[in-house]
Amino acid sequence: MIIVMQAHAEPKQIEAVVNRVEELGYKVHLSRGESRTIIGIIGADEHLIQQSSFEAMDGVEKTMRVMQPFRIASRDFTQQDSIVKVNGVEIGGKRVVVMAGPCSVESREMILETAHAVKEAGATILRGGAFKPRSSPYSFQGLGEEGLRYLAEAREQTGLPIVTEVMSPDEIEVVAEYADILQVGARNTQNYSLLRALGKQSKPVFLKRGMSSTIQELLMSAEYILSGGNMNVMVGERGIRTFETATRFTFDVNAIPVLKELTHLPVVADPSHGTGKWNLIPPIAKAAVAAGVDALMVEIHPNPAAAWSDGNQSLTFERFAKMMQDLRPVAEAVGRTI
Repeated sequence: MIIVMQAHAEPKQIEAVVNRVEELGYKVHLSRGESRTIIGIIGADEHLIQQSSFEAMDGVEKTMRVMQPFRIASRDFTQQDSIVKVNGVEIGGKRVVVMAGPCSVESREMILETAHAVKEAGATILRGGAFKPRSSPYSFQGLGEEGLRYLAEAREQTGLPIVTEVMSPDEIEVVAEYADILQVGARNTQNYSLLRALGKQSKPVFLKRGMSSTIQELLMSAEYILSGGNMNVMVGERGIRTFETATRFTFDVNAIPVLKELTHLPVVADPSHGTGKWNLIPPIAKAAVAAGVDALMVEIHPNPAAAWSDGNQSLTFERFAKMMQDLRPVAEAVGRTI
């Protein structure tokens, strides 16, 4: 449910409505436009809508139901684009943010070398997996907390915020101790216990689309986090399973403008997993920027041929730097920057 205030409603009138919502036991999300303020009520049910007397309060123009099943994630909840702020980096604004790093943290030396290369090329967030969900139980599963410590050291040396994956509710506390953004991978998009737990903490969450998830299912998963009170959520397209075998997955570039239309949340593209081939990453990254994405997540490695995981879809430092250069005119053409 949302409450639309009258044009140029007075601050004390807005405050009175907010206080009333909170008295009823609900949380609010304020969206301030040039002439109107919209108050979103988090957790509102049909009983509140039917029994509320908000329209009788001074300064209130009308109340409205959010028609989409994903209520808080919907554009109906707020027309204003949400911006997730991470240590001075804004995701969802004019700048297309680039997150880059290895699939897995393999050693201290490797992640420190990569972090400096990421920063030098112009990316602003370092990615790296410490806990790795793998299709095979015999594959490398990550260094765990040791890898988190190496990521934290890389942040100290470069100033880059770090994003890394969390796989279960039990891991949230330790991962949040080190990471700036908590990532939910494709295999956990509908792990509702994990999503509920992430909604109860305040660190930003990057939620990837499941490999067989619809866009609505992705946004309903985001709703689990948002409804818990954590509004710092980003959603990501990382490729879906289709009948095509020429690429690892099929990168759904359609999803980017669809998501931008349906939700106010920042949208992230992962062309590395979306293609599974390093040579396809730069053109798909360009397509994602042209389509309106707010951030890119790209895998890079000092020596992809020797990578412990996902070497085929990792760029070398040189290729990553070249891609960053090539992305700038594309971003400029659509009114963005890299």
